[in-house]
Amino acid sequence: MSGWQWRPETMRAIRLVEVREEAADMRTLYFHDEPCSSASPGQYVMLWIPGVDEVPMSISTIGRGGPSSVTVQPVGEATKALCGMREGDKIGLRGPFGKGYEMRGRKPLIVAGGTGIASVTPLAELMVENGLRPTVVMGARSEGLIVFRERLEGLLGEGLVLSTDDGSCGYHGFASDCAGVILDEGEFDAVYTCGPELMMAAVFRKADDRGLPVQASLERYIKCAVGLCASCAIGPYRVCKDGPVFDSAMLKEVLEEFGRRRMDPSGRAVPVDH
Repeated sequence: MSGWQWRPETMRAIRLVEVREEAADMRTLYFHDEPCSSASPGQYVMLWIPGVDEVPMSISTIGRGGPSSVTVQPVGEATKALCGMREGDKIGLRGPFGKGYEMRGRKPLIVAGGTGIASVTPLAELMVENGLRPTVVMGARSEGLIVFRERLEGLLGEGLVLSTDDGSCGYHGFASDCAGVILDEGEFDAVYTCGPELMMAAVFRKADDRGLPVQASLERYIKCAVGLCASCAIGPYRVCKDGPVFDSAMLKEVLEEFGRRRMDPSGRAVPVDH
């Protein structure tokens, strides 16, 4: 229609063009969507599974000239339904939403845990496109749960550092502890992190103690995605709109909650346990 302008909150139907099995039971769902092809690293979309639910998912591939993607781990009804989908299936999509990462500095360190790597992989790719050589610490519970290993090894070579809780691959221990060792060895000027909140809180403390700026992608219970319902509130902010990426100044404002407590779907405050 003449004069019509696309709005991110508009629901549109997309068809899956590929479903790729990643580590263990995780899946990456590929689709064509023009707005997602111009998203910023760190932004997310809302995926609607008819008859099930709508859930937020980080964009794991920004398809400039090709398909975009999200990477899903089955942890609830909606994500289990997404992991069961096949090429050709259709779902609803809104977005991209939120504030993504901002490239700062010349020697960045990226620390990701579990599926948090989905959020920061497009950031690492954009950094390389712009002449930067980030170091990426990718953590998982065990080697079989590492995601995007080949993709990042091809991009970064020795700049990819693997860390596993059980010592089955790379550094034996938590990604946050591995990051602390690397911070002591290198002269970094910016830190980016996404993954379990306890890990991100530990990374923030280590970086802040060294005077380094941090950007962390927070996760809260997102429903509306446009800042209206406050289900994702943390301190004075709405994660869906003011985030999901928080910088050091914002993180310092929410230290009473960051890594400590969050709201569950009923609005009740519960401890952050991962």
